[in-house]
Amino acid sequence: MSMVNPLARARGHGSAKEGVHHWYAQRASALLLILLVGWLIYASVALAGSDYAAARQFVSSPFNAAFLILLIVTMLYHAVLGLQVVIEDYVHHRPTEILLYFITRAGALVGMAVGVLHVLKLALGN
Repeated sequence: MSMVNPLARARGHGSAKEGVHHWYAQRASALLLILLVGWLIYASVALAGSDYAAARQFVSSPFNAAFLILLIVTMLYHAVLGLQVVIEDYVHHRPTEILLYFITRAGALVGMAVGVLHVLKLALGN
């Protein structure tokens, strides 16, 4: 149990001046995800019962491949923004916080790279 009061603990941790940007980025990515998930539902219904060749042909369209890539990147970006808030609010040990930020961002970047490469591989037929 700490004898330090909450005000003393909070001093020196002033505003990072990035809260509004973070808030807007999270809302913008959420709105974009609503549109992209609508497209994903359409694509899923259109491909229901189709075989691999039909799905590959669907993804080989530049429009559909771009939407799928945008969905993957936006979804992971939105997840990173949300996890950042959770880490900021609930992790109070600074080294652990830094490690979790790194793991979250690195995992998202790897996921984005793998997702984009697989969509391109599927779309280009390699």
